[in-house]
Amino acid sequence: MQRVSLGGLTVSAEGLGCMGMSSVYGAADWDESIATIRRALDLGVTLIDTAAAYGIGHNEVLVGRAIAGRREEVQLGTKFGMDFTTARGKVVIRNDPDAIKASADASLLRLGTDYIDLFYLHRVDPEVPFEDSIGALAELVQEGKVRHLGLSEVTGDQLRAAHRIHPIAAVQSEYSLWTRDPETVVAEAARELGVGLVAYSPLGRGFLTGTVDPAQLAPSDGRRRLARFAQESAAANQAIADEVRRIAESKGVTAGQVAIAWVAARSEKLGIPVVPIPGTKRVSWIEQNAAALQVQLTAEDIGDLDDLADQVVGARY
Repeated sequence: MQRVSLGGLTVSAEGLGCMGMSSVYGAADWDESIATIRRALDLGVTLIDTAAAYGIGHNEVLVGRAIAGRREEVQLGTKFGMDFTTARGKVVIRNDPDAIKASADASLLRLGTDYIDLFYLHRVDPEVPFEDSIGALAELVQEGKVRHLGLSEVTGDQLRAAHRIHPIAAVQSEYSLWTRDPETVVAEAARELGVGLVAYSPLGRGFLTGTVDPAQLAPSDGRRRLARFAQESAAANQAIADEVRRIAESKGVTAGQVAIAWVAARSEKLGIPVVPIPGTKRVSWIEQNAAALQVQLTAEDIGDLDDLADQVVGARY
């Protein structure tokens, strides 16, 4: 597995998103999830991504259990600030300094570690001055509890404002063949500041793999609430998945591997490190995903894939 630098933090060129092991995408198996994380480490996939919000703490406990005894191999990223404990199905954003420091301590406890490699502000709270939030994060760095700072789903102006207070290593945003928002929202600022992009959902929440039938999703699966997975939209979007599969079949690889390879290849186009963090909760899929960076896309392949975003039917949320 290749290595890249995110604002001074050296990580694997592909990471593992762990959210689905605890929430959103239906049932998951604890033992299989832990085995998946450990297999990822075996394969050199060492950027492990979680958040306090995933399963309301469950995911951090699971990740902590999985990396126990192997902490030195891991670049551990987690996020704070989305509070689902106040009312079922509702979220409150908490970015005030006291909440940030309490969240960091709680995450360290659940993860079973004494430091976090990459601590992200999960969402921006417009009611809290940015300088207060980033200032509190800078204090966590000074205390040794956090080594690098990240932001999730921010604009270029927000990234610049934060970076003026303390260096930001990475921005995490949804980025894939059918979700290209970071290119216009934050890439220019990231390039100016030397900030990397950590791309979550590079598989289009599974749709781009061609293995997900929206009609068969479990009632608890959060994708049922997404416009692109609605019946008519999904039928129209099937043409996108079909094109990814066509290119994959021409290379003897999977559609998911093509989708991940495209995201990783955007580093050169955008002028910033781009690290995809496909999520999975199964050993077989992590093995397949980890091999995606070996896929070689031609200029013609990339041109065909670049055009797919224009065909998407349905809003992102």
